Amino acid sequence: MIKKWLTAGLAMCTVVAAPCTGAWAQKTPLTIYTALENDQLGPFKTEIEKAVPEVDVQWVRDSTGVITARILAEKASPKADMILGLAASSLLLFKKEGMLDPYQPAGADKLKAQFRSADGSYVGMDAFLGIICYNTVEGAKLSLSTPKSYKDLLDPKYKGKLVMPHPASSGTGYLMVAAWLQTMGDAEGWKFMDALHENMAVYTHSGSAPCVQAAKGERVLGLGYDMRGVKEKASGAPLDLVLPSEGAGWDMEASAIVKGSKNVAVAKKVQDWVASVPANQLYAKFVAVVANPEVNSLPKEYPANPEGRLAKVDLEKMAVDREAVLKEWSKRYEAKAAPKN
Repeated sequence: MIKKWLTAGLAMCTVVAAPCTGAWAQKTPLTIYTALENDQLGPFKTEIEKAVPEVDVQWVRDSTGVITARILAEKASPKADMILGLAASSLLLFKKEGMLDPYQPAGADKLKAQFRSADGSYVGMDAFLGIICYNTVEGAKLSLSTPKSYKDLLDPKYKGKLVMPHPASSGTGYLMVAAWLQTMGDAEGWKFMDALHENMAVYTHSGSAPCVQAAKGERVLGLGYDMRGVKEKASGAPLDLVLPSEGAGWDMEASAIVKGSKNVAVAKKVQDWVASVPANQLYAKFVAVVANPEVNSLPKEYPANPEGRLAKVDLEKMAVDREAVLKEWSKRYEAKAAPKN
């Protein structure tokens, strides 16, 4: 009887190979380090496993700065198979350290030029921007109007009313600092940050926290993650969202395979998904600028023409300069950093 049952089961596998393969095949655990927002982890896992049925996504999630430091610390003995949803400036740092396994996925040639990696070191997914979240109600109490530029934030009326992310903890914080230094030049960039520091209440360890605090009226203004500002405004918060006239700092979320992974074959299939139209349609549910030009993702709350208002930054320079910039930044401004949990 058992033999007949096994024979019937195998016959069924032959007739309906795809469903039977999904039901019978053992899944491959794939450890993926990420800085995606917590509410993205479930949808991403679902869609990746739907596209690549043999994979079992196992997330290790933290902020950009923490994940970047962890990956560097594990260089001699990598624990991750892949990195997905981390700043490209961090991935370029890993590339420089020889920590990535290049792979050019199917569909990469269809992505916007700035999201492509010529050697396949990474695949660009979407862009995230530093945005000004200005609470119009709290601002009116101080007789302020919506700022148009970063330099507007130096008004003494803002003293103690501003908040931004710590650049060592948050990718959003670092992309703003890097953009100021690259667009203003080192001397003027640090001079600007010295003046901004005078008005700063605290440097948070989350890129989302500043816009949340501004939305609640705890601060007049938060320099923070663009899509958190969109989410708070869509929920009814009295926010104006501003891309500053000097150009908004930005970075891209990207994906890469870690050198030394024992699951490269499956990781490559996930990279194929990362570059696909369905993947970009998923990104578009969470961000305003995605890699595939066929996918429209701009939320109605978002300022117009974000891609035309990006600061001219060199992501590779961001990666190379990171350690020195963070060391100097901490020397100057660490006194106002929020306590770490």
